[in-house]
Amino acid sequence: MKILVTGAAGFIGYHLCEKLVKEGHEVIGLDNINDYYDVNLKFGRLDQLGISKVDAEKFNEVNSSSKYPGIFSFVRMNLEDRKVLPQLFEKERISKVCNLAAQAGVRYSLENPETYIDSNIVGYLNLLECCRHYKVEHLVYASSSSVYGLNEKIPFSTDDTVDHPISLYAASKKSNELMAHTYSHLFDIPTTGLRFFTVYGPWGRPDMALFLFTDAIAKGKPINVFNHGKMERDFTYVDDIVEGVYRILTGPVSNRPKYKVYNIGNNNSVKLMDFIEAIESSMGKKAEKNMMPMQPGDVERTWADVSDLMKDYDYKPDTKVKEGIQNFVKWYKDYYT
Repeated sequence: MKILVTGAAGFIGYHLCEKLVKEGHEVIGLDNINDYYDVNLKFGRLDQLGISKVDAEKFNEVNSSSKYPGIFSFVRMNLEDRKVLPQLFEKERISKVCNLAAQAGVRYSLENPETYIDSNIVGYLNLLECCRHYKVEHLVYASSSSVYGLNEKIPFSTDDTVDHPISLYAASKKSNELMAHTYSHLFDIPTTGLRFFTVYGPWGRPDMALFLFTDAIAKGKPINVFNHGKMERDFTYVDDIVEGVYRILTGPVSNRPKYKVYNIGNNNSVKLMDFIEAIESSMGKKAEKNMMPMQPGDVERTWADVSDLMKDYDYKPDTKVKEGIQNFVKWYKDYYT
């Protein structure tokens, strides 16, 4: 079985690739290594997988890993490229696909909406077409808790209506689910969407709260606390996310619905101020706080109902926030100091 993981230089993608190759699966990682955030962090993740920066910088050329030869390879490619992506599928005979490539960020979607259409809609459609024409056995793709938008029912359930997104990012993720449903129905392609809830951990993105807060505290700078701290999130440790993705991606596709969506979250809502306090404890230093109003596109609370995941895969994320934060802070200090 050969698995394509898109977004392989990203936060979750890197961890998933590492899990897959350590379990003996043959993996092709794909990423365009855009500059939404520090590309050196992306190159650093790929280096952990045995892909040198020199090789990673080459476009549309599959390069084998020095650390996992014959098991992991990497190609820098744009999903929007309608010419080269089908060529990759034809050449590599890909069995399953995990799509983690997307333009991320709720707030950034207010500033650069076109980027979200290019990557999250056009690129995703191109991937669906490749899955259709090259007989991919299963497409697993990242959705997001942001699709719940203005939903007020807690915890969020996949049975809830998600017709009120409040950012273009959320709208693009809901679009992905609808497009997957269409392809499952028309072309008999098994698809599984995964609504991730506030993923955090080592090698995390610099635009996310844990990284921003830790970095600011380390440098003696104030942190911005939105909605005056009256927010709650279902923070989910990256290893727990990856375990859920792994079970679904590598599991059998028979005797399952052609189209399915799951929440992957910690099934717990943590107050933002408690989250900050845990970071301060791990850093051994108090944060200077700028209390700010709510930002456009944001929501006050998230909380995942993971009963379907437990029923179908006997799995529930369970890493405690304090433990996850300690692991991140240790990585941050090792990597940046």
